[in-house]
Amino acid sequence: MRILLASNNSKKRHELERILAGRGVEIVTPQALGIDLEPPETGATFEENCLIKARAFARLFAGPVLADDSGLEVDALGGAPGVRSARYAGPAASDAENRARLLAELAGVPDERRAARFVCCLALVKGGEVLARARGACAGRIIAAERGADGFGYDPIFLHEPSGRTFAELDPAEKDRVSHRGAALRELARRLDRIRKQAT
Repeated sequence: MRILLASNNSKKRHELERILAGRGVEIVTPQALGIDLEPPETGATFEENCLIKARAFARLFAGPVLADDSGLEVDALGGAPGVRSARYAGPAASDAENRARLLAELAGVPDERRAARFVCCLALVKGGEVLARARGACAGRIIAAERGADGFGYDPIFLHEPSGRTFAELDPAEKDRVSHRGAALRELARRLDRIRKQAT
């Protein structure tokens, strides 16, 4: 099955490929197909945004399109940055700038009030039909200083408490086992398996 990922984010694509390995899925990106599209993420929830992206790309690709919308919710900030996670410090903000803003807003907030969670929502769309949807979450805590060199986004400041390490300190296989995206992709893979069985 050839699936278009509605994103050119190479790190997300690598995560997808690792978790879906062995299921006969080929992930292609818009850039690889010469598609230049940035759908406006106007939804109020992760679910709404991933459907917006999937449907926009499905108009340009005949096969199934997989869209992901994910982000960080921090309790002390009323759930922010939420759907604005990728642009928290501004429309063209870098990951480092987003992390810096978040840490500045949490300055002085004690550890016990720094609870947070990563959320990932996925939608698989073909034509006008939603084939499958999935959601995953991972609870943790925001630490006061960055740790680790792997990962991306908010990973260096997101502490996975059971392991005592940030997402940026976990190796890829460890992160896949516990992350929000890993949970959502495993659920999506189960749904894909059911879709395939029904088609045979």
